[in-house]
Amino acid sequence: MQSKAKLLRKSVGGGKKKRTVLVFGAHNDDQLIGVGGTIANYTNQGIDVIVYVFSFGEQSHPHLRKKTIAEMRVHECHKSDKVLGITKTVFLGLEEGSFEADFERKKLKRKIQKAIRDVKPEKIFLHTMDDPHPDHRSVNSIIYSLLVDMSYKGAVYSYDVWNPLQVRERNLPRLVVDISDSFARKVRSFFCHESQKMTMFVQVPFVYVKAIFRGLHYGYRYAEVFYKIR
Repeated sequence: MQSKAKLLRKSVGGGKKKRTVLVFGAHNDDQLIGVGGTIANYTNQGIDVIVYVFSFGEQSHPHLRKKTIAEMRVHECHKSDKVLGITKTVFLGLEEGSFEADFERKKLKRKIQKAIRDVKPEKIFLHTMDDPHPDHRSVNSIIYSLLVDMSYKGAVYSYDVWNPLQVRERNLPRLVVDISDSFARKVRSFFCHESQKMTMFVQVPFVYVKAIFRGLHYGYRYAEVFYKIR
């Protein structure tokens, strides 16, 4: 006979696992550009979204102190998290241009692997290997390598930021997400990063064009497309 405690847990759904998605990015606006609409869709469904940002983006304002830039960008990130409903964002504080060496120096591999094992995400999103930005490619290399090492069984998808096309991944299975209802939140979350005016000037038109083009291609008003790399 089952105990009353077990019966009670069943009756209130106490054994139900919380669904979680992880997103890895080099800078604190990358996930918004690449995955923002999809993140909003997931959080609308009650799915936890946890973001790992590799750096504070200190090189974006070389005339300011690193501490000042870090505080500014973390504040902007918290604002955009509220717009999209992101559960939390974790900053790894790695030095731009030296992700691999700094990641190893700070012994982060096992910590990230433990975090992944703890939350058991059903999907992981990371930069594509086709991105021209070296820090973005480093995130892809570091995270993909540790996922292979730990034999991660969930789905892993790549997203783009600075590249219009996926070249090496173009024949992989695709995840197409209708973001017609969440696109406005995606754009609004991006505008929370007031310190990144130059990036916004360049990226916002690109974000619109990509979302519209992909939407037309797959029969939606706006869409995001990801490639299944594992």
